[in-house]
Amino acid sequence: MRRATQQVRRRTAAAALAVRHAWAGPGPERDMAMQAGKAALAAWVAWAVVGWWLQAPMAFVAPWVAVLLVESTVYRSMAHGLQQLAAIAVGTVIATAVALLLGSTMVTMALVLPAVLLLGQWQRLGSQGIYAATGALFVLTGGQVTVTSSAARIAEAVFGALVGVVVNALIRPPVYWRDARSALEHTAGEAQKILTAVADGLATGEWDRHVARDWHERALRLSRLVDRTRSAIGWGHESMRGNPGARRARTSHPSAEAYADAVVVLDYVAVHTAGVTRTVWEAADSVKAVPPTAVLTRAYAHFLRHTSHTIGLYGRSRLAPDGHEGLAVERLREAVEELHGKLDEFRLQLPRGMPDDPDALVIYGTLLAQAHRLTDQLVEV
Repeated sequence: MRRATQQVRRRTAAAALAVRHAWAGPGPERDMAMQAGKAALAAWVAWAVVGWWLQAPMAFVAPWVAVLLVESTVYRSMAHGLQQLAAIAVGTVIATAVALLLGSTMVTMALVLPAVLLLGQWQRLGSQGIYAATGALFVLTGGQVTVTSSAARIAEAVFGALVGVVVNALIRPPVYWRDARSALEHTAGEAQKILTAVADGLATGEWDRHVARDWHERALRLSRLVDRTRSAIGWGHESMRGNPGARRARTSHPSAEAYADAVVVLDYVAVHTAGVTRTVWEAADSVKAVPPTAVLTRAYAHFLRHTSHTIGLYGRSRLAPDGHEGLAVERLREAVEELHGKLDEFRLQLPRGMPDDPDALVIYGTLLAQAHRLTDQLVEV
């Protein structure tokens, strides 16, 4: 009983927090609330016309379809709307024809449902194929089967689809570039934090195999953040398709190419950051055989710290709105030049600080190679 009460309290608190976030400003919570309100409005409009004004016999079909088609993007509303209408029409036509031919609802249902369920697996119908069976069931469970009543159901579905698509497209059409920007900033920020933590540990000498392993585990998780960022950018692209407000949205957000370039670079950064942290972890694991020298660790720490700073500047330059990225790009170029200088310092100090051990050559040579790769990804600005 106590556990159930605690769960209810947690869920209530989470719901209250979501409401506060939706009220406070733009964000996922407000987007969700807006889509829910639009779906309710679409259903109300469809019912007001088909149910209240026209008093259709199965008026619920229109608001039901309208609710389903207030999708997460305008493009998805239109694409799913066409697929759903096709599925409903096919199921309705087949069920009507067979029922009129056989004159028995029970026999028709036994024959038609397996057929339309198989038809619903057709790839062109996508996730909307199941509505072929729904259309058939509306025909077979709605009273006497006639051509007129079946045509009315298809017309109601068409009207509901139109209402759902129009409401979604004209009333604050969803745009998800804000989510893509947030995901990019979070991923770039996490890459900065990891590299800064490694740099601080190397500079102060306060690191061991356990600390190095934690760095490496964080770096591995960075790839998952990049995947989420790529998914968010995909949603941003889709939200522009068929969106009447796409032109206005493009003026207040970076170009699609900027997002694509940024996620490619962050993907490389994630891979090479994982390589750096793994090499540092291996060096810590073999600390007795290959003692890390202060000269090399400090030089590499300076390089990583400047790399972290450059990644932050890269994110800001790519995410600046069109026409406002000039200053950020100039700062990035200066940072890249300075990063090259730090890399040269590390390369020059490597022979002098290298321990007389073959294993050391492998470890520090790998660190140098990873440093070159990280720098190369940030050169093309």
